[in-house]
Amino acid sequence: MRFGDVSFSVASHTAWAPGLDTAAAWLEWAHDRKQTSEPAEPKVKDMPPMLRRRASPAGKMALETAYQCLPAQSDIPVIFASRHGECSRSVDLLMELANNAPLSPAAFSLSVHNANAGLFSIARGDRGNSIAIAAGPSTVEHALIEACGLLADGAPQVLLVMSDSPPPAAFSSYNDCAEQGYAWAWLLQAAHGKDAAGDASEHFSLSWSAADQDDNAALDLAAAPAGLDILRFFLRRDAGLARVANGRCWRWSRHA
Repeated sequence: MRFGDVSFSVASHTAWAPGLDTAAAWLEWAHDRKQTSEPAEPKVKDMPPMLRRRASPAGKMALETAYQCLPAQSDIPVIFASRHGECSRSVDLLMELANNAPLSPAAFSLSVHNANAGLFSIARGDRGNSIAIAAGPSTVEHALIEACGLLADGAPQVLLVMSDSPPPAAFSSYNDCAEQGYAWAWLLQAAHGKDAAGDASEHFSLSWSAADQDDNAALDLAAAPAGLDILRFFLRRDAGLARVANGRCWRWSRHA
């Protein structure tokens, strides 16, 4: 049974991961060719230093792509999506509690799932809608549905930022893919809109239905995280991508 579908276009996009900090490097990665860029830490140079220092390594990746994709203050809705979020900060705080050590107020305030959304809006003075989403292995799909809902409500554009880092070692036995750090951002708008150059942009659709028993794939611990699978589909200009997660079959499609 098909449940629904949404359509959208991407006005601009960017991505960042250790060793993949240019558009050319990401295209090499998408086509399974050797990358040439050197590993580095995101600079997030557009954020005031006092706020930048508060961001975690995972947060800096998300913020770097957010700034690159939406450099100017705009007050458009922003969605920060992450499966694991600031889990490492939370585990560190729990370990401090277990050891009867005093907790850091700064670390506590930034351990919440919307920490990076808060830093981004404070640094830029944005007053637009800000949302943080986590939905397990289908986090990207649920974030995209939320973004399309905002577009349908009249938002001209929505910034979607997807980022993740491997969860702490304490949770390694629960991994269901080859966890790795990455972040990407899409500036979304209604289908058949204009891209950053003012040209008519291609558009995409996402549909979903209940997964049949035959659709449920065996767990593959060597598989890439869902966010990277979807980014590869986007960068490689594939016609479609089908994924099974959370009892749903998610179908991504590209349209001219």
